[in-house]
Amino acid sequence: MSHSEPKRGNPLTLGVDREVALHHAAQIVLRAWRDFDQAREEEHVPSASLIARLQEPLPATGISAMSGLDLAAEVLDTSLAQSRPRYLAYIGSSGLEIGALADLLAHSYDVNLALDARAASLMDHQTLKWLGEFLGFPSGGGAFTSGGTISNITALVAARERAIPGSRFNGLGSTTPVVYCSADAHYSVRRGIELLGIGSRNLRSVPIDNERRLSPTALRDMITSDIAKGLTPIAVVATGGTTLIGAVDPIDAIADVCEEFGVWLHIDGAYGLPAAATPERASAFAGLDRADSISIDAHKWMYVPKACSAVMVRDRNSLVSVFSHEEAYIPHDGAVLNAVDYTLEYSRPLRALKLWLAFMVHGADEFRAAISQNLQQAQLLYDLADASSHLEVMPIRPSLSIVPLRAVPSDVPDLNAFNAALCDAIQADGRVYLSQAVIDGEVWLRPCFTNFRTTQDDVHVTFAVIVELIKKLQSTKE
Repeated sequence: MSHSEPKRGNPLTLGVDREVALHHAAQIVLRAWRDFDQAREEEHVPSASLIARLQEPLPATGISAMSGLDLAAEVLDTSLAQSRPRYLAYIGSSGLEIGALADLLAHSYDVNLALDARAASLMDHQTLKWLGEFLGFPSGGGAFTSGGTISNITALVAARERAIPGSRFNGLGSTTPVVYCSADAHYSVRRGIELLGIGSRNLRSVPIDNERRLSPTALRDMITSDIAKGLTPIAVVATGGTTLIGAVDPIDAIADVCEEFGVWLHIDGAYGLPAAATPERASAFAGLDRADSISIDAHKWMYVPKACSAVMVRDRNSLVSVFSHEEAYIPHDGAVLNAVDYTLEYSRPLRALKLWLAFMVHGADEFRAAISQNLQQAQLLYDLADASSHLEVMPIRPSLSIVPLRAVPSDVPDLNAFNAALCDAIQADGRVYLSQAVIDGEVWLRPCFTNFRTTQDDVHVTFAVIVELIKKLQSTKE
């Protein structure tokens, strides 16, 4: 059958094309993986013909699977892919190869973890236990979720129920709850307390120290003041690697405060928590085992494809108390709980498979080595920039793998505008992809190393490209 002939057989089956299509897809994937091995010297952009195809109306009849796959490959090849070794913007996943294969298997079998799924449910539990062991957190239960926002919300709703028993049924009533986090905490915390009815006006932004970490002393003073006003502290959210610069809040000291007042401690480790498994940075996460809950996005610094976030709690009953219920269409086998009795989501894919298979194939030590390599790359770029007359760095070395840099050319009246233009020039150039961030009102470049494919050579190229474009941009301003 040619690519242009109509398919025969039952609707929505590939029929005789199935094996050919699978082989064709495998060749596309292999080509992409090989392409990811080396950084591109320029970004591919969509052609005029592709843009026209992507503006067409809904087709009434289909094309061959092979033609569709080729078109999809063209779309992906001209998209920004975080898997590329010099994609250093934001905090992204890097498409671990065994994880991509795991996703193919998971989506092909399409197991649903809402109820007991036999072996898949056992795998889900095992992977969560492994992840807790890898990080150094005594996980009593939890779930793999679609992202850090859902993971944080899941933990916060458990914290709300512990502080205000029965709030899942009765609402907040006359109680005024309060949540605390650092001034640099991720916006998902604010979004979560808004969705939970706590209200962002009741989110306390705790002052940070000169390393941009939450101040335990300020936290204690704020909690003391709020309790005196008749308010109800629900949770403290400490950050295990801020999105802005990678700062790690002093977890052990914060745990002391939470223990003193009986307040739930949640660690938002969506980005940075994998570093807790490395010999270089484990000490920065001291006290992690004292938290009531943690969240981590394995699709960030554990390299697996999106989506694979996890929320873990010390006591699974804290989740059961807010999510369990009795419905005629969800059977219970005696005291055995279904997954929906301790998770926020109902229909839930087997997200754990990609991390389970990655641990199986690579082992924990390879993950530690890859994370350590990214930590070293951040230190290298910091040193290169610190020694350069064209750039300035922050006065503190990178805690994790984010390295804020700022061009400081002479005779430039507006450094913010210059650095914003520099970021645009770097993105247009295509050899490296960076994003910018505003830190205390100043525009900085914000390279972030979370890709197992990135090498030290890529770090040197990144530095050279930045300096080259600073000079080029400066010459156009003169």
